[in-house]
Amino acid sequence: MTANAIRISNLTRNFGNVRALDNLSLLIPKGVVFGFLGANGSGKTTTIRLLLGLLEPTSGHAEVLGFDTRSHSDKIRQHTGALLEHSGLYERLSAEDNLEFYARVWRLPTAKRRSRIKELLSNMGLWQRRHEIVGGWSRGMKQKLAVARAMLHHPPLIFLDEPTTGLDPVAAAALRDELQETVAREGVTVFLTTHNLVEAEKLCHQIGVIRQGKLLAIGNPDQLRVQAGNPRIEIVGRGFTPKLIDYLKSQPLISSTQIQGDRLTITLRKQTSAAPLVKILVNAGVEIEEVRKGNASLEEVFLTLMEAP
Repeated sequence: MTANAIRISNLTRNFGNVRALDNLSLLIPKGVVFGFLGANGSGKTTTIRLLLGLLEPTSGHAEVLGFDTRSHSDKIRQHTGALLEHSGLYERLSAEDNLEFYARVWRLPTAKRRSRIKELLSNMGLWQRRHEIVGGWSRGMKQKLAVARAMLHHPPLIFLDEPTTGLDPVAAAALRDELQETVAREGVTVFLTTHNLVEAEKLCHQIGVIRQGKLLAIGNPDQLRVQAGNPRIEIVGRGFTPKLIDYLKSQPLISSTQIQGDRLTITLRKQTSAAPLVKILVNAGVEIEEVRKGNASLEEVFLTLMEAP
């Protein structure tokens, strides 16, 4: 049994003269939430469609749960769940009847079908509204139900293609919370595409960043921050004079400085101890209340990668 849920090697897909995916190689282990981060049109959806066997690659190779995407796409779709751009819901049916329909498609036995529907609707906070017609629901509630549909048959791997797109911030946060709890409870592997950095930070153990079909970086959020470089020191205090700021900017290890009220942010060219800088500030008469050292935020990492030549 393979230890990886997904194995991709030099996967390429062209649409005419447009290269949507360019020699993508990835190994995604089982049991993680993998976030595929990129702007619209970067190749995220194309990747999912290739992995589900809905598209043929121009070149390269991919395996999902040990099944080759070219020759065993039917097996892949049997063993995975997917929420793509369409929810797959029947809006004239109730929430319970929607899941009942799909459970019958998956040929779940009657007792298991009923218990699974109750379990998922309860976990998503929808059980009390199971008899309501889905057409009258908000987009956020429909997306919760669509996630339940994707997980109905206990798939070991689910694909979620930008599940919170179009949701207001409150609905998006609620869906992320429900998804995080349900995924942990079910123990599934998730391949999640998104351009939402909050979503990636909240849900993902591992993140890949793609731009114009090419993989730019991969790692957990902390690794990506380190890869982006530019460690920083934040100092809260009083006495940051213009003369002191000019002196700091002249130091070879300092890339930039930014001051907002009583907070001074110093961006460094490489990892170094904060002690010498703190000493300079104290000798200059700064009253220091707090010192914090860290790396670039995930948003800054993403923007840096998107803007790189």
